[in-house]
Amino acid sequence: MRRALRMRAERRQLMTAEAEVLGELRRLRARLPQLTGALAASADGLVLAHDTVDGEAESVAALTAAALGVGQRLTDSAGQGRFRELLVRGENGYVATYAAGGSAVLTLLAEPRINVGRLHLEARRSSARIGELVDGALERRDLN
Repeated sequence: MRRALRMRAERRQLMTAEAEVLGELRRLRARLPQLTGALAASADGLVLAHDTVDGEAESVAALTAAALGVGQRLTDSAGQGRFRELLVRGENGYVATYAAGGSAVLTLLAEPRINVGRLHLEARRSSARIGELVDGALERRDLN
């Protein structure tokens, strides 16, 4: 019971950062017009903010959480340290996931014509900012 209450309180606190995280997602999409979607989620798959088609946000967040788990195990097993990012290329474009602090991830959907180097550069900056926002919200919760 305590764990469930703690998780609810944590989710409420994460949602307080939603407006700022959404602003960061929108600025990122403005810098990278080839992005077709942007999503910030908690490590367990809760959507924090998104700038995507509404119907896909929840499913992308859940799949991101699963991919994050696999990525974390893979980097750990291979001795490569903590998970940082994952890039998947499909016929119709890219799905890129970046660690965002200790509690969140940034997932981006991009057209196939995107400059992948620029994608990484901009996404790494945004994921660091989102990580600061989310981790800061969680720290404020712990202080209260």
